[in-house]
Amino acid sequence: MIQHTMIVSFTEPLPDGELDRYLTDIERALLATGHVQSAASAHHIPVPGEEHIPALIATAIVQISVADHEALTKTFAAPEVGEVIDEWRGRYAYKVGWANHEPLA
Repeated sequence: MIQHTMIVSFTEPLPDGELDRYLTDIERALLATGHVQSAASAHHIPVPGEEHIPALIATAIVQISVADHEALTKTFAAPEVGEVIDEWRGRYAYKVGWANHEPLA
């Protein structure tokens, strides 16, 4: 099993409702591929002073579980995932960092 953890960082602050819509949209698209076994997401919990750190600071985290490398590749090649990414990038600027790893616990 592979865990794919995405660190999503919007350039400008988003209202909670908009962030929730993004997370719902991306989770729904990922699950719709049929290759994702589970998906979860959460808002980042800010810590005072972190805005001064020269790093990618999350707005939210999205984590999916897939069976293997092939399933991960197929997930991000699926048109529905690309459509959601394109739609949201057209509305708001954001960056994504990620890590592929074995389950942590």
